[in-house]
Amino acid sequence: MNASSRIAVVGATGAVGRVTLALLRERGFSDVHALASERSAGLTIDGLDVEEATPERLAGGDFDVCLFSVDAAASRELVPATAAAGALCVDKSAAFRLEDGVPLVVPEVNAERALEHRGIVANPNCSSIPLALVLAPLRDAAGLARVRVSTYQSASGAGAQALERLRAERPDDHDLRMDWSFDGFELDEEQKIRAETRKILELPELPLSATCVRVPVPVGHAEAVWIETEDALSAEQAERILGAAEGIRLVQFPSPAQATGGDDVLVGRVRQDTVAERGLALFLACDNLRKGAALNAIQIAELVTAARAAA
Repeated sequence: MNASSRIAVVGATGAVGRVTLALLRERGFSDVHALASERSAGLTIDGLDVEEATPERLAGGDFDVCLFSVDAAASRELVPATAAAGALCVDKSAAFRLEDGVPLVVPEVNAERALEHRGIVANPNCSSIPLALVLAPLRDAAGLARVRVSTYQSASGAGAQALERLRAERPDDHDLRMDWSFDGFELDEEQKIRAETRKILELPELPLSATCVRVPVPVGHAEAVWIETEDALSAEQAERILGAAEGIRLVQFPSPAQATGGDDVLVGRVRQDTVAERGLALFLACDNLRKGAALNAIQIAELVTAARAAA
């Protein structure tokens, strides 16, 4: 995007939407419009009057880029018409992530896929983004045979209301779990991480097992990751590879508090997994509202519009 791009932030009053507005301001974008649901229309946020997000408003051809931070049902209603009107739509919901023909993009990993879009690019889950970003350089160096991950996801990942309750020291366990459904084997959140990571890394058969929990932390997701590589890779080699990778910063003990407000995925405790042949273990933390959502979407929009301008 350039400074003159006409940008709509849809879902602007939510936790991710608010961070999106702040990041756009930091990056020098001035023609930004805030849209949200009917109940939020008329509010003022970040100095912007909030408009109601309707298919008619978004399909009017007034925007070059639309960044959606709404639920999947709202995205399915709003995104197709917006894309048909010529706007680049970057959608943060699960609505289009696994659809054939819709790129699912982490720019540091598979930026070229974003250029294959047909008006819609999907933003991955806030746990899939840091996981894929860390796995990609190890895949390139030694191949991936198997991955296991346990996520510790902050309250802000359940939305602005869950974050407000936690900050008021009134966490509600059900709301912290959000609406993850359980099929007797795994949560839908765990299914998302496996399917999305496979798509981003272009490893459709990668054995990946996930366990996801919500924790009473305001912002910042953490993940413990166990990796088996196809070729031998020492912990020292893995650490050097990760330290040189874009978007990753090595620290001794990553934590959500350290990651909050930053744009990098923090990685540490890289070590051999002694119970697996060619096994590695590591720990990561990421600001789920920034790189886990808003920043990743803005980076997608920037790379697509830069490619358009250069064409």
